[in-house]
Amino acid sequence: MRVVVFLIFTFLFTGVFAQDSLRAYYIQEYPDRFSLWPVLKQRSLSFAVRDRKEEKNRIDYYPNNSFSLGVGAYIFDVAIEATFAIPLNEKSKQIYGESDVRDLQVNLLAKKFAADVYYQKYTGFYIDDRRTTIPSGLPYPQRADIDTRNFGLGGIYVFNNRKFSLRSAFNYADQQLRSKGSFILGGTINAFRLDADSVVLTEASRAELGEGADFDMLRSTTVSLTPGYSHTLIWRKLFLNGTLAIGPAHHWIRFREIGDEKNDITINSTSYLRLGIGYNSDRFFGGVGFSAQARTILYGDLHVVNTTSMFRAVVGYRFREIGILEKRAVDFIPMGL
Repeated sequence: MRVVVFLIFTFLFTGVFAQDSLRAYYIQEYPDRFSLWPVLKQRSLSFAVRDRKEEKNRIDYYPNNSFSLGVGAYIFDVAIEATFAIPLNEKSKQIYGESDVRDLQVNLLAKKFAADVYYQKYTGFYIDDRRTTIPSGLPYPQRADIDTRNFGLGGIYVFNNRKFSLRSAFNYADQQLRSKGSFILGGTINAFRLDADSVVLTEASRAELGEGADFDMLRSTTVSLTPGYSHTLIWRKLFLNGTLAIGPAHHWIRFREIGDEKNDITINSTSYLRLGIGYNSDRFFGGVGFSAQARTILYGDLHVVNTTSMFRAVVGYRFREIGILEKRAVDFIPMGL
């Protein structure tokens, strides 16, 4: 009996050791380091409308929100950032207007999965309608009355997590040592709403678009599943990451057109794209990244896409942990809870 138990223990220990060795060959972890970095970023929520057959010009609605500047840290095994908006210059306000923005996001990046929760409230958009040419230096059409809100939660599972680190290119918690990729599976639950004091679309675009074009209110609740792939190329300490996921999305839709509210249910698509490039070593790291998540809604004669995007640039340094910095976030949770 003792021999059997010993053999089972040896087998399990050998398997765990082999997995750890395999991960260490591809991924460098830093359990005894904490990181600090300055960060420059911009998040945005925009939407676009075109005809369902995609034969006519698209009309885009963009916010005019500023970049934000701040600091970030990876400490107690948790990444945190605090940023403050950089004021817009007067010329930008004159040409594009000014948006009132409330944008909150919480991310969790672990070895096997990533999760995020977000809430966005954007009021005030300028219009880019390709049917109309705006001379350089003149203001774009602006709609200060358009109000959008976007709330959701999502997650991504990384299948090849022993050889590939998704977070090495996102928050630099790890370092990918060798080029590798992984299939991923994402899922989201999202609620989007749009309200305006009058019809959202321009008169010229409404004449072309047909049914649904006279809306002044739009609601959509979306559940989606997005399989995809992420890959990181490594050359010395430099990396290039690309992530793409696309899949079906089930939408529950409500819209109001000339005072008449209508409901619809459709199955369309949602997609996620991320590109990142940078430098990652034992001490120094830095890079720039762009990500965008788009949700497509088809109803009436319309093709509507709302997009959440983010640009982010960081430069950071890893320090050796000492004293209380050696603790983890879970260590501060009372034992009785």
